[in-house]
Amino acid sequence: MAKQYFKPGNMLYPLPAVMVSCQYPAGKEDALCTNPALTGKPNIITVAWAGTVCTNPPMLSISVRPERYSYHMIEESGEFVVNLTTEQLVRATDFCGVRSGKDIDKFKEMNLTAAPCANVSAPQIEECPVSIACKVKSVTNYGVHDMFLAEVVGVSVDDKYINAKGALDLEKAGIL
Repeated sequence: MAKQYFKPGNMLYPLPAVMVSCQYPAGKEDALCTNPALTGKPNIITVAWAGTVCTNPPMLSISVRPERYSYHMIEESGEFVVNLTTEQLVRATDFCGVRSGKDIDKFKEMNLTAAPCANVSAPQIEECPVSIACKVKSVTNYGVHDMFLAEVVGVSVDDKYINAKGALDLEKAGIL
């Protein structure tokens, strides 16, 4: 079998698309926001570069470009929530990845609910079957993206996706 050689690049496909919810800390002025009605509101960014780092303590990472609106929310607050998406949320997942929260309220536009999240002040997305609350431990620049290394401080799972053994039923949840 013959192989073609490509220039170096990340070929880890497919990547899970997740919606990351975040919010500036209370009282923090939002200088990047172009719509004054959005100041202080939570935001959602779609991230495909997310992964498990460690199981004990549970840690994960997300990579975000510093020019993204949500980057500064995460950097300032030191918190975010990774919300696993479903087939029913494909449109919202795509929308939140191509539109900026500095201009529009993504929760409102996509009819999503910013629900309180235990362990962090950033909201979780109520419509997502699994939400993973995270606290940033470090931020490292790796070229055009910065990697937020975070400790998982809580996980919430929608009751309707928990099986008789008390575990998440991945097939029933329809996670992308």
